[in-house]
Amino acid sequence: MFEIPTDLPAELVPLSWLIGVWEGTGVIDYPAGEGTVSSEFGQRVSFSHDGMPYLNYNAYTWLLDEEHTGLTAETGYWRLHRPQREGDPGPALLPAVGERPFQTAEDVESLRNDDGGFDVEVSLVHPGGVSELYLGQVRGPRIDLATDAVMRTAGAKEYAAATRLYGLVENHLLWAWDIAALGQDLRSHASGRLAKVD
Repeated sequence: MFEIPTDLPAELVPLSWLIGVWEGTGVIDYPAGEGTVSSEFGQRVSFSHDGMPYLNYNAYTWLLDEEHTGLTAETGYWRLHRPQREGDPGPALLPAVGERPFQTAEDVESLRNDDGGFDVEVSLVHPGGVSELYLGQVRGPRIDLATDAVMRTAGAKEYAAATRLYGLVENHLLWAWDIAALGQDLRSHASGRLAKVD
């Protein structure tokens, strides 16, 4: 069972089961070059909030070899998908004008979609020159995401699309990540099982 923090903005309640630090292991299995990369990894993921209507996300992943070689990291923001209003800050450093929208549970319920869930958007940045924008849905303790846009720097490796699935199962955060990269169509790439550590 999880507890909803008392200082949580109402918009984050549908995502509240993610909040905390999670750690565990997973597997990679994906074609690369003339062969297939198959390996086990460790991962630490953090979802936090700072009073704003989005979750801060950080993940660090390392190979489970003798040196615990760092594999990658990613950082970003998770939030309910909705139009920005005058009561929202931005763009850039412009302050909000008026009251913040969607402050009550009733306000947030108005964002529920026809499938009974809430539309979400996730912005992620990777150190290898890739940025992703995912759109999807949170429905109870399950989140389905698919890339709406992928941006790459000129030096980044080829990466075209992805889907991600997150779920809370028996108090563990389970996830699966499919990618289209390195000349491959969208296919299974990695999955993990993480336990809350804080």
